[in-house]
Amino acid sequence: MSDSPEKPLRVEDGDDLAEVIADHDLVLVDCYTKGCTLCQAIEPVVGNVARVTDATVVMVNPGNDLSLVEEYDIRSVPTLLLLEDGDLIGRMAEGFQGTEAVVKFVEETTN
Repeated sequence: MSDSPEKPLRVEDGDDLAEVIADHDLVLVDCYTKGCTLCQAIEPVVGNVARVTDATVVMVNPGNDLSLVEEYDIRSVPTLLLLEDGDLIGRMAEGFQGTEAVVKFVEETTN
């Protein structure tokens, strides 16, 4: 399925995340936690990325499912993970990044 939603999807746990990854070719995962100001600041950025790229953007709080922390080696939030056909092909974990930087990351990592 190549139609990517124009808004970020929110999932509760690893099972829901796996379903989204299985259903879409290109997925940008925004790993966030509640109360994280950088995570709140990056939310509109990933919304923009959902609108202007082919990536399906999904938001997940790894604190709700600690297996995600281990599976994707999440050391800090926000962490953005880029998956293509179910494989992790890129990671951004440098804190807050603007729309342009994240769009560039998605486009350059997939080309």
